[in-house]
Amino acid sequence: MQRLSPLDASFLHLERQVQQLNVGSALIFEGPAPTYDELCLAVDALLPKFPRYRQHVRGVPLDLGLPVWVDDPRFQLRNHVGHRRLPSPGTDDALRTLAVRLISQPLDLDRPLWHTWLVTGLDGERFALVNTNHHAMIDGISGADIISVLLTTTPRTPPRQTQPEPWAPQPEPSAARLVTGALVELGSSPVRAVRALARALRPNAIPQSVTEVVGMARLGEQMAHLEFGLNGPLGPRRDWRWVRAGLDEVKAVKNYHGGTVNDVVLAAIAGGFRALLCSRGQSVEGRTVRTMVPVSTRLTDERGALGNQVSAVFADLPVGQADPIERLREVSAQLHTLKTGGTALGVDALLGAADLLPASLYALGVKVWAHSPQRAFSTVTTNVPGPQMPLYLLGRRMTDLYPYIPLGADLRITVGIASYAGGLAWGVTGDHDSVPDLHVLSDGIESSMAELISLTPPSTRSEVPRARNG
Repeated sequence: MQRLSPLDASFLHLERQVQQLNVGSALIFEGPAPTYDELCLAVDALLPKFPRYRQHVRGVPLDLGLPVWVDDPRFQLRNHVGHRRLPSPGTDDALRTLAVRLISQPLDLDRPLWHTWLVTGLDGERFALVNTNHHAMIDGISGADIISVLLTTTPRTPPRQTQPEPWAPQPEPSAARLVTGALVELGSSPVRAVRALARALRPNAIPQSVTEVVGMARLGEQMAHLEFGLNGPLGPRRDWRWVRAGLDEVKAVKNYHGGTVNDVVLAAIAGGFRALLCSRGQSVEGRTVRTMVPVSTRLTDERGALGNQVSAVFADLPVGQADPIERLREVSAQLHTLKTGGTALGVDALLGAADLLPASLYALGVKVWAHSPQRAFSTVTTNVPGPQMPLYLLGRRMTDLYPYIPLGADLRITVGIASYAGGLAWGVTGDHDSVPDLHVLSDGIESSMAELISLTPPSTRSEVPRARNG
């Protein structure tokens, strides 16, 4: 029995009828598809390494403590692994439409919080896997690790598993046990606070503590800044767009013009938002769009552990800057200041303080925030580095990986970025009802990236596929 962290629990408290906090992906493979039974056997072999996939969330009576993960005695693998077939001609557009509908449908919060679908009928002798997990269960980094376990680095087909490993779920804890455990932890909160204070007062911890204070102050200043009208009520449906570029070309841009790969990615996104806002007739002169940029705090030896281990910085995308190179320079300078100025640590300190709150008050606070208008930032952009070697599922090579980032807290647009095997992919999520022009944003990201590449001397970049979107 493991307790959810305050951050993981907050994603459950934020769940609403029109706000499904599911993280997802679409993986495309070449070659004939495996059978549904073959996929189930492959996933079944993975489950012992990830017991969370057979667990569900149990709340503590009266919200006296944070919820806990417990074994689900009703777990059946085939309730979580599905099969869909696209009608002919099986285009990428049809796959994306099906995938976003599957990913964004509400998960049963009383069951394990994940689903995988085998999608066949894709043109060009291809197939896909569409995956979804609740954000309370997984973040981008741990999600990449799960995929790397399901997939292999060699086209050799693993031995067929004919007999699944037996699994006996642990008995579910009684309400009395849940309450007792929560009260014990609640009583230890002052002890944890004293220990945290002692750590902060160590001589070598003082510089970091000062940085956290500065970061919290800067976060407060940023949260007071108003943005464009990209926030507002959400509808029940989602739209999803894809953009791709060659990673070598993106690296050439950052090597020649300065910054990091993430800076180049954000500069292209800034160009996309500029195109979107201009197409709506909005003035962007001297304006910015604030984005939350999650930053992984996962240690190397924690890779593979489920749950969310992230902090965040808040960056202003310079949509008022028409010159793509100047946009890149402004983004690069700002991100460098944010990362070294303590803002990410400030968010960590804010979330860490939740450990000292009674769970009932924390749950109430998150629920009130979830139902209140949110104007602190206007989008989320998260970049997850993926494996750079080809990966295979049952001997079939994966060609594309597209990330899906959920909407929430009145954010009508989010952007996920994932790299894989020399490619870089943007997954742009939008509210179907309030953002009918999401394609303008994805086209703008593609055009902005193409501009940056065209302004980089050809001798500094490799011959790789140009940006393309869908």
